Amino acid sequence: MRQISTELRPLSTGADEAPANSARSAADTRTRADARRLFVWLHRWVGLVTAGFLILVGLTGALLAFYGELSHWIAPEAYPGLHGETLPPAALARRAESLVPQARAVAVYLGGESGAARVTMQAAPGAEPLGFGAVMLDAVTGEDLGRRGRLGALPTRAADIMPFIYSLHYQLAMDSTGAWILGIVALLWTIDCFVAFYLTLPRASPGNSRGYFTRWKPAFLVKLSGSFYRINFDLHRAGGLWLWAMLLVFAWSSVFFNLNSVYTGVTKLVFDYAPPPWQWPAQPPREDASKMLEWEEAQAVGERLMAEQARERGFSIERADALYFKPAKGLIQYRVRSSLDIGERTATTSVLFDAYTGELVTLSLPSGLRSGDTVTNWLAALHMARVFGLPYRIFVCVLGLAITMLSVTGVYIWWKKRSAAKSSSSNQRKPDPSEP
Repeated sequence: MRQISTELRPLSTGADEAPANSARSAADTRTRADARRLFVWLHRWVGLVTAGFLILVGLTGALLAFYGELSHWIAPEAYPGLHGETLPPAALARRAESLVPQARAVAVYLGGESGAARVTMQAAPGAEPLGFGAVMLDAVTGEDLGRRGRLGALPTRAADIMPFIYSLHYQLAMDSTGAWILGIVALLWTIDCFVAFYLTLPRASPGNSRGYFTRWKPAFLVKLSGSFYRINFDLHRAGGLWLWAMLLVFAWSSVFFNLNSVYTGVTKLVFDYAPPPWQWPAQPPREDASKMLEWEEAQAVGERLMAEQARERGFSIERADALYFKPAKGLIQYRVRSSLDIGERTATTSVLFDAYTGELVTLSLPSGLRSGDTVTNWLAALHMARVFGLPYRIFVCVLGLAITMLSVTGVYIWWKKRSAAKSSSSNQRKPDPSEP
């Protein structure tokens, strides 16, 4: 028979649980402190690694916000502006080939508001390598405006200054290697945006009667009456907070431009998204392919395909913008500005078709087709200051200077803390070797 115990046990009291709660609270505090130290370390070293690059892209980006105006001001003879209806892309390609018989045109960009069409050239089979990258033509008259060096080449005339600044900004004037380096920088910058934001948040303070946002408020302020170090610290922290959303936009859009495979992978997790035309894979080899379309044929095919898509999807075509041959991929891209384009200066509506048969491969619309494409084109338009008119372009110019400021103040803060740590270490009394 089961024996029933009659032993009395003391009731549990809150006093018994207090040490356990206190221990858990202390452990939580240590965990948060460790996490914060890790994020401080990450922010410090990512900032130091990327600072030089961000200073460069910040300063060049401030200039590129007014690319067209500065180009015309520096070299008005090379950037005449639009003064009539532009010639068709095929006519400009033929004009460039007549000026340089030993070369073949592979791409025509009509130049937008600059009025200077750029015709990218390649040496004809068996010809000597070209000493330039493109022929510049008046988009309206076809007049020869000179030669442009390859992207990244040091400028040899005034007209090459702004293209060189663009090359520095986009690829460190180093071709694909520089673009890849800046892509890594952009990815680190994107991650650091979230790390830096976390570090501005007020630390947990159970005994503090002030509200959370009251304690966070100082992070948004700059104490101009403080020391030079304090002003730099406040500018770094407050500047990053006030501009945080736009800094993230520019960091992540830079990943799109320079590290597109990463951008595509992440975007596809959230949105319906297709890679941009310049990332589209090559066509499979064709056994029946004998000769690529001529310029006139390619232009006619591009215009027909674009008109068909416009009728089917209900958008209007405003003007042609570019016609690109991609021989290595067996593709041709025809690009226009349409009613679906975002902003007042963009032209990203395009069709991609087979370079041999003219068969449509894909349609790329800046908005209204895929949600991921719409988001991406908004990011690109914001990055390149092609929306909201002059006020936004001024803002982008100032933002470029602000990015430079944040990088410089970050390095200064690190240097002062490092100097202070060295000074503290050297002031400590060294032990006497004679002492036991």
